[in-house]
Amino acid sequence: MQWHHKDVDRIFSELKTSPRGLSSDEAAARLKQFGPNILIEKKKKSPFIMFLYQFRDFMILVLIVAAVISGFIGELSDTIAIVVIVVINAVIGFVQEYRAEKAMEALKKMAAPTATVLRDGQPGTAPASELVPGDLVVLEAGRIVPADMRLVETAHMKVEEAALTGESVPVEKHTEVLPDEDVPLGDRGNMAYKGTFVTSGRGMGVVAETAMKTEFGKIAAMLQEEEEVKTPLQKRMTIFGRKLALAVLVICAVVLGIGLLRGEPPMLMLLTAISLAVAAIPEALPAVITISLAIGAKKLIRQNALIRKLPAVETLGSVTYICSDKTGTLTLNRMTVEELYINGRIVHAGDFAPGEGEENAGRLLMMALALSNDAQAGNGGEILGDPTETALFDIAGRYGFNKAELEKRHRRVAEIPFDSDRKCMTTFHEWNSGFVSFTKGAMDILLEKSADMMLPEGRSAVDCCEIQRVNETMAVDGLRVLYIAMRRWDHLPEDMSHGNIEKELTLIGLVGMIDPPRKEAGEAVAMCRTAGIRTVMITGDHPVTARAIAEKLGILDGDGMAVVTGRELDQLSIEEFEERVEDIRVYARVAPEQKLKIVKALQEKGQYIAVTGDGVNDAPALKRADIGIAMGITGTDVSKEAAHMILLDDNFASIVKAVKEGRMIYDNIRKFIRYLLTTNSGEILTLFLAPVLGLPIPLLPIQILWINLITDGLPALALSAEPAEGDIMTRPPRHPQESIFSGGIGAHAIWVGLLMAGIVIFVQFWSIRSEISNWQTIVFTILCLTQLGHVLAIRSERQSLFRIGLFSNRYLLGAVLFTFLFQMATVYVPILNPIFKTEPLTLVELLFTLALSSIVFFAVELEKFFKRRKTAVSQAY
Repeated sequence: MQWHHKDVDRIFSELKTSPRGLSSDEAAARLKQFGPNILIEKKKKSPFIMFLYQFRDFMILVLIVAAVISGFIGELSDTIAIVVIVVINAVIGFVQEYRAEKAMEALKKMAAPTATVLRDGQPGTAPASELVPGDLVVLEAGRIVPADMRLVETAHMKVEEAALTGESVPVEKHTEVLPDEDVPLGDRGNMAYKGTFVTSGRGMGVVAETAMKTEFGKIAAMLQEEEEVKTPLQKRMTIFGRKLALAVLVICAVVLGIGLLRGEPPMLMLLTAISLAVAAIPEALPAVITISLAIGAKKLIRQNALIRKLPAVETLGSVTYICSDKTGTLTLNRMTVEELYINGRIVHAGDFAPGEGEENAGRLLMMALALSNDAQAGNGGEILGDPTETALFDIAGRYGFNKAELEKRHRRVAEIPFDSDRKCMTTFHEWNSGFVSFTKGAMDILLEKSADMMLPEGRSAVDCCEIQRVNETMAVDGLRVLYIAMRRWDHLPEDMSHGNIEKELTLIGLVGMIDPPRKEAGEAVAMCRTAGIRTVMITGDHPVTARAIAEKLGILDGDGMAVVTGRELDQLSIEEFEERVEDIRVYARVAPEQKLKIVKALQEKGQYIAVTGDGVNDAPALKRADIGIAMGITGTDVSKEAAHMILLDDNFASIVKAVKEGRMIYDNIRKFIRYLLTTNSGEILTLFLAPVLGLPIPLLPIQILWINLITDGLPALALSAEPAEGDIMTRPPRHPQESIFSGGIGAHAIWVGLLMAGIVIFVQFWSIRSEISNWQTIVFTILCLTQLGHVLAIRSERQSLFRIGLFSNRYLLGAVLFTFLFQMATVYVPILNPIFKTEPLTLVELLFTLALSSIVFFAVELEKFFKRRKTAVSQAY
């Protein structure tokens, strides 16, 4: 229903009510018809079902099977370890999902508990939940609007609608009909919406919509309907888990079959195949990933980014688009005077000089800004009041015009408050032996009421063309222009009507204000461009202001990039919009469902989207986005509950720092996936190829499980502490469809695994031929130590370990030393020899073992050398 498009009489008629309100009986009947004025939640999963859902992931199911197998073969320590890992992952997932459910509860809390309502012609208090369409509600400063209503009476009423529209400045309300049916939410001045806040004045409205039909209700419905999308890592790990499980089952079956055909003991081969299966499944991987993400989340707090949902840490590294709010994120959320038009010329606020003498135009302008102003200085030095007035108060104070001091000499004696019809306000002050009135407001209104203007040579007739040109110049720069005028009086007029007072004015000057862009935001946008990330501004502000800020920040730099308004967006079909969406950089005057539409369209194009927001209106888009980022300072509880990450300083630059951290974390996850895949493939190929080549099984089940335990744990985890590589923010984002095996991980795992297996099998063959009795201990130790050499070599995909330094990751160095000592303990500690079926090695045998184990390290270093050389050659051409 287009309530803003209907006059008051028609509203009363359609809602079957009157200026006396509804009768109590009629209100009770309508309450039965329409239901209570509360937000309705969908039936939620019980906490128990929510917990069980955490075990649906394929990799988790594979781990559960591995735990059962480990228990079957008597390896209870492995069973316990796997169960602990699985339960920890389930608990983390449950907590995240349970907290997400709180978004709806936060939305409900924002509803007004009571309302002043006219029934039977008498005002009274009623629960907001009992309001019905047709009720007449009284609105006063400090009250939350309890339902969507068409205003029928206003008196200097302003409403804070930031939670719904994103606009930070309170909106002046009126009762006039809006002629256009298709008016953006933020421009519907004759409507008041549920959950918004009356900041000043008073009014009365007829309840038009309640409960889920309100704008709040529509957002609540979208919030419940939107499913959170899986993170890139979750998608990749699901595919990886399925492929790995299938490969492992096939290889284990082959190993078992070959062993039986060669006449090996059936029980030994069964235990070997089962041990191989347990070793091949990287059960530490989910835990290592979870711990890595947790460490990353802790680091991000230092970058003013609080992670609510752990997978968001990795998702940051995949982001291709950042769709950001303007106010407070890209800008300072503080109106500032940027330019002044005084004495016939435009000057920057920082270059302004008031001049001497009380009748000087510059001094008069500053005095007008200080005196005709309702802002006040707070006890803590902050300025309290409307954002526009605080900006005027601030600049006057900066040039020495203190409001409190000036009011001692120029006491305010009368005023005509601002209203949306006149678009101006006037205050009267004592002035020498008479009085002066200062009037400030919209240029298009006051220009025609001005008789002359102040120039250096004295007063002169107003040059309308010049003033229009100045106004357009400032407006193109995104400045909000205020017209400042005055009039002298010998005595206070008896007729204080605005028609009598606000005429024959003298223009003192124009003031151009803006919410300025953050300096660091511009640098961050440039960094995003270098990193291949596109920045998009989505704002409830006007298109001219949005364009100006976007140009200053470098979001718009020509090149055919578009600015689209909410109204234009509505006129595009889904197909037309999806064709254009990747070229649009600024959206202005958008509604909540449009923000969601933008996110979905970009995701349909295969992009990964980060979305910032602070209002209730942003919650559906935050939930739907690949990573939703709520504002920590200005954000509502609803937006914070729906988001994956909370920005503690509301600063766009912090998002870019978080993206860098996310890329580093994903790089490190890839490193330990590369490491685990390679070590596991080395073990599998060793056990697979040895019997194929006619050799005995090289390792016992206990030795397989030991290698898997000590090499898959600490070294893999220590890789998560690897510092960022130098090119991390100069390379493009990963392709959304990129496999976990991209970048040669699969090929690397196979050739290095073959090399490990080749070394082990060569040593086994040579030792048996040489009749060395403890050949199995040598093989066991070599297979363990080659994996330690490998983990040191893969700390960087391109840079040599000798270049990045052995001590640049002390955690990894410590993990390698501990693992080495543990392995040496199985060889040289007598009590462990019978457990692991090992024998002490001589010094020569140990040196021989160390030398052969280092082959893998140097082979991987050689691979990186050829990669660097290939890159250098391609860049040269």
